Amino acid sequence: MTTDLDRGDWIRGITIRQPWATCILAGKRTENRPMNWPWRGWILIHAGKRMDRPALHDSLVATAIRGRHLHQGAVIGIARLTDCHPDLGPERCTSPWAQRDTHHLVLDDVHELPLPVPARGALPAWRPTQDLVDRVLQQLPDLQL
Repeated sequence: MTTDLDRGDWIRGITIRQPWATCILAGKRTENRPMNWPWRGWILIHAGKRMDRPALHDSLVATAIRGRHLHQGAVIGIARLTDCHPDLGPERCTSPWAQRDTHHLVLDDVHELPLPVPARGALPAWRPTQDLVDRVLQQLPDLQL
């Protein structure tokens, strides 16, 4: 019998430009997107090949990425997407990472991979191959799914 785990129905990939992908590994728990995401569950954090160079000058970003390598074109972590909500204003969305007039993806249980796994991503969310999932999970033997 084939299970959701075998088919990969339990996980998606999300491609995020650098330095934002590395910021998630460093504690950023709000990812900003232009639309609502109905998916909830585990996601691979894929650092895209494009760099948001102006973001490198943001003090919050600079502090988060200090001393870290900005890998590109690779899966660098895994997290659980637990919620997605529209911007509710600074009184309700207190994360310093939350941007105005976007939807906020709420990430929990973030795990950084010891070694990045080269991969191609896609937008907005994509289904990873079983081989890619296996290579990621091999690096996180204690991860509780």
